[in-house]
Amino acid sequence: MNSPLPTPHSALQFSVEFFPTATPEGLVKLRGVRDQLAALGPEFFSVTYGAGGSTRDRTLQIVREIRAAGLDAAPHLSCIGATEASIREHLAEFREVGAKRIVALRGDLPSGMADPGEFRYASELVAFIRRESGDEFRIEVAAYPEVHPQARSAASDLQAFLTKVRAGANSAITQYFYNADAYFRFVDEVRAAGVDIPIVPGIMPIASFSKLARFSESCGAEIPQWMRRRFEAYGDDAESIRAFGLDVVSQLCERLLAGGAPSLHFYTLNQANLTTALIERLQSK
Repeated sequence: MNSPLPTPHSALQFSVEFFPTATPEGLVKLRGVRDQLAALGPEFFSVTYGAGGSTRDRTLQIVREIRAAGLDAAPHLSCIGATEASIREHLAEFREVGAKRIVALRGDLPSGMADPGEFRYASELVAFIRRESGDEFRIEVAAYPEVHPQARSAASDLQAFLTKVRAGANSAITQYFYNADAYFRFVDEVRAAGVDIPIVPGIMPIASFSKLARFSESCGAEIPQWMRRRFEAYGDDAESIRAFGLDVVSQLCERLLAGGAPSLHFYTLNQANLTTALIERLQSK
């Protein structure tokens, strides 16, 4: 029997993100993580999609299980390497499992693949989904308060975002960041351009500074110097890193919510404990 959608403990609005696991053991663990986070009342769970559709079946399986548990699920869908026919197949699959929300992305070209397919930009994917499905799906797109690492300039990156919105996006989820001013400035620029969709900050809990530093280098997320120095001073003291990370990220979330952020989106890395600790702190305020 499907379990009912949990009721949030407070007015805090948030969503959480998973990635498809590679093993049956990982899927069993992810179910436990899902249940733990579901008890906190997320608005929805998003599930990522590998480069060129490499995790297609696993993404759909996780989305199907989330929906079967009575929860809202938002599959990611990237368009690099895709065709119109393949995107239609995905939309049909999403209908079949009852998904009503899609995170529409350009995505990365898989290693060794030279042909980007029939779509070059996420805005083209958004426009195609709207042509095929009307308002059937709520479409989330990505936003980059600190500028996409491949953008020619901040101005061109802003225009790319506005093009996605005008193609039919309902709301946006940002890349993670630790500089709240970057988020607020980005929102101000978007509003000045006449766009008023919700822009939800992406939040990355910090479990390991070394892993965070490597990942941030590749995706263009800035770690402020004062944070970096503090983390480096803790060395291999995992408990101090965890405690400091919780303080930094919870304070960031509080500032974002106080400044008008409509919700928060947690990049869980398929782990429940840090995200749970952060949400419980925020719900207790």
